[in-house]
Amino acid sequence: MDLVDALKRCLRAQGIGYRELAIRLGLSEAAVKRMFSLRAISLKRMEAICEVLDLGLSELAAEAERARPELSELSETQERALVADPPLLLVLFLVLGRWRLEDVQSRFRFSEVEWIRLLARLDRLGIIELLPGNRGRPLTSRNFRWRRNGPIETFYREQLLQDYFADPFDGEQDALYLLIGSLSPDGVQALQERLRELARDFDALLLRDATLPAEQRVGVGLVLAQKPWVLRSFHQWRRAHVAEEG
Repeated sequence: MDLVDALKRCLRAQGIGYRELAIRLGLSEAAVKRMFSLRAISLKRMEAICEVLDLGLSELAAEAERARPELSELSETQERALVADPPLLLVLFLVLGRWRLEDVQSRFRFSEVEWIRLLARLDRLGIIELLPGNRGRPLTSRNFRWRRNGPIETFYREQLLQDYFADPFDGEQDALYLLIGSLSPDGVQALQERLRELARDFDALLLRDATLPAEQRVGVGLVLAQKPWVLRSFHQWRRAHVAEEG
């Protein structure tokens, strides 16, 4: 079971989905899905999958041994290192997006040497694991979040949000909703759960489309936010006891 789980991680790291693996193995996609869901993979079939991954069985065993809990949050030291080095932060986003080296080089000015150097630094920081073939496997969970009021969140507030909202949201692939109203505590909790569901859906779509070539994907930024709030310029008309309650 550990070897099968290791195979899944290696497939994700290389951006190979069940459909592509099925084609390379000469099987149906349904057969491949069933094989992994039941964890019923013969040694011969495992060797064939390792050939697709350009991975030896010993390397697969080592990957299974290295299995560790996924990070749900980075440390402050890790976040500071990312903020201090923008290319490093960019490479992390590309690794999380399952970008292949050839796609990276077609869109960004990274040489192979620079790409590998930055991957190695992320590996030393404990954010990704550098796999054979100079591939990076994220050690973060799919739904990991930045530290509250940490270096990355501060960086977002000071730079990224201003940049994000600088241009109008008037394109075919744009959407901007600013909804303001009053809800009961139960209503607020229900809305929070809806936002969490949307975040999970976004993660699932990222994982689904990660195997597509870069030219078939569009970079998307999604901002989800909710808090008790009244426009600051309205505060002067609020009664004192209401303002104290927020």
